[in-house]
Amino acid sequence: MSAISVQNLNFAYGNKTALNDVSFDVGAGRFCALLGPNGAGKSTLFSVLTGLLSPPSGRVSLAGHDMGNHPRRALASMGVVFQQPSLDLDVSVSENMHYFAALQGLTKHTAAPRIQEALEKLSMYERRDEKVRQLNGGHRRRMEIARALIHQPQVLLLDEPTVGLDAATRHAITDHVHELAADGMAVLWATHLVDEINDDDKVVLLHQSKIIAEGTAQNLRKSQTLDEWFQQSTGAT
Repeated sequence: MSAISVQNLNFAYGNKTALNDVSFDVGAGRFCALLGPNGAGKSTLFSVLTGLLSPPSGRVSLAGHDMGNHPRRALASMGVVFQQPSLDLDVSVSENMHYFAALQGLTKHTAAPRIQEALEKLSMYERRDEKVRQLNGGHRRRMEIARALIHQPQVLLLDEPTVGLDAATRHAITDHVHELAADGMAVLWATHLVDEINDDDKVVLLHQSKIIAEGTAQNLRKSQTLDEWFQQSTGAT
């Protein structure tokens, strides 16, 4: 059973088609890059996957839970890191984490060890008492990923999570998320940056609202670099 299943998904803003018959699957323990140039439809797809938009047709299933029939179960199985940060800058890392855990219905007794584990995985535990405002962009992003793991989701969705970060920080965060996939989590990572993708990662190429290619990065690019293949496929620069 796929951890993420998207079947025949369509969505439009008035007369403008954003998603056109989009279908793909991501298994548990897989890092899947949703690759596409800006404006391809990636953020719209994430809005549908997270229940912010309701598609007129198609089906979304997360961890075996149909989003249309069992939205609460589907959403409970998911951790999300949106493109725009959503942190309270004036309280500590730990306070942010505990607040989110309470929103997930976790008691303090249950939340405390989970928060410690999530922060340790992202190398953020030593910063738990610092106010978020004092953190740089990379540490804030790591914290958001750690926060998304508190309720132990089976699926992790990240929408352009490294935008605005320097190359070293981007690679460190990408490496952390690849480790989460290696530990069994299904990861959907939306990006337009090919250097965040490993050769054995699954790639779903979304362009002009349609999926135009799907497979491992190595199989798709063949003798080209991934960047050359991406530009040739989409005309991206």
